[in-house]
Amino acid sequence: MTIFAPTSLDSKPQLRKTMGFWDVLLFNIATVLGPRWIAAAGHNGTSSISLWVLAAVFFFVPGALVINELSSRFPEEGGLYVWSREAFGPFHGFVAGWTYWIYTVFYFPGLLLASASMSAYIVGGRGAALAQDRTFLLTVSLAMLVVAVVLNIIGLNIGKWLQNAGGVGTYVPLLMLLAIAAIVSWRHGSATHFSASNMLPTSNWDTVNFWSQIAFAFTGLELVSAMSGEVRDPRRTLPRAVFGAGALIAFMYIVGTFAILSLVPAADLDPQSGVFSAITVGSVALRIGFLGMLAAILVTVGNAGGVGSTVAGIARVPFVVGIDRYLPAAFGWIHPRWKTPYISILVQAVVSGAILLVSQVNETTRGAYQFLIDAGIILYFIPFLYMFAAVIKLARRKDRKENQDAVLVPGGIAGVWISGSLGFAVVLIGILVSLVPPGDSSDKLGFELKLVVGTLASVLLGLILYWRGARAKRTEL
Repeated sequence: MTIFAPTSLDSKPQLRKTMGFWDVLLFNIATVLGPRWIAAAGHNGTSSISLWVLAAVFFFVPGALVINELSSRFPEEGGLYVWSREAFGPFHGFVAGWTYWIYTVFYFPGLLLASASMSAYIVGGRGAALAQDRTFLLTVSLAMLVVAVVLNIIGLNIGKWLQNAGGVGTYVPLLMLLAIAAIVSWRHGSATHFSASNMLPTSNWDTVNFWSQIAFAFTGLELVSAMSGEVRDPRRTLPRAVFGAGALIAFMYIVGTFAILSLVPAADLDPQSGVFSAITVGSVALRIGFLGMLAAILVTVGNAGGVGSTVAGIARVPFVVGIDRYLPAAFGWIHPRWKTPYISILVQAVVSGAILLVSQVNETTRGAYQFLIDAGIILYFIPFLYMFAAVIKLARRKDRKENQDAVLVPGGIAGVWISGSLGFAVVLIGILVSLVPPGDSSDKLGFELKLVVGTLASVLLGLILYWRGARAKRTEL
């Protein structure tokens, strides 16, 4: 069987429109909603509750409005890369697209490590020790990555079921957490005292560093827009799914943090797998211990769906950049049988797997996880700066009013400026505070140097590839 196909402007029309409203809604939940963020919020303490509310009001809502406008005005494969290119030209489009893609080589290992840690609770209470076992974490992480890659290369008509299962498998265990927490609190009282004063943000290094994670936990709604060419009626489907998923996600983050802290004190919560240790504690107290194992099974499926949705969405960005000839032509190849950008997916997986292994060198499992998270956040937020600036830049173009299918930010130009400026400010603050080492870091200088060098090297690599591609295009003219 032939596995190579030439790059061509005809590649995008070959993509199959396989995703409907429910597929996109569940894709968004699998991509955005993360039990690990609820665990991290619980570990940070009761002040996280006010941080969730602040991030929802000043970042999540403006972000959803901006994404809906841009995705309905420019429903093209490539999403955020296309929006930045439209507003600022090919170079800035490339920078946005490259950083949006390269962040995954840091994000995937962090996501995979957290997913493997949560899956350890399938064996019940013994999972707490297994969740810290490096060999177990690496083995399960690599297995999840392989499954997600294979299913997404075969095609979204198959891979979307992993994403759908991921959305359900993520939300149902969190509903179980809410129910268990409510019953245990009613019978035995809450493990944490909640008051208006202790739910306000606190001024310490952990909270400062955690703000970027709170904002990051609300990102991902833009991801499916990179697959607009594979969504049925994208101008109508994408905005409806964004609003629906957004409401469900914001509710679960806020109420889920209440629930986890009512079961386990903040100091005893693991920032990766705390949700499932809390469910285990609660289900044992209620003498229905199998619920903890059931939740771990479901969330393992949910996390696999989260990996799958990220693989599926992000891989479309270098695919479109490859078609535009700013990355090696192979990135724009479509598999002749399954009609998927398989080279993009494979490169992404191989590099992520390598970073996963390298990140473990001379680091504790928690230190490696925190480095991966912070590096991923910095790179990921760069294209968000472009996105929020792009909606402002494109607001005065004629097509904004002439496009009857566009779902515009309310309030006219003023509404665009408010939404774009709020989102831009939150993202910029998120980048800056990600550079602050966590309070319990043993080698703050080493953490900082590794973080700065890793992110700068990632951006520089992209710029070298861009200049190479731009030079080749000029030579052909």
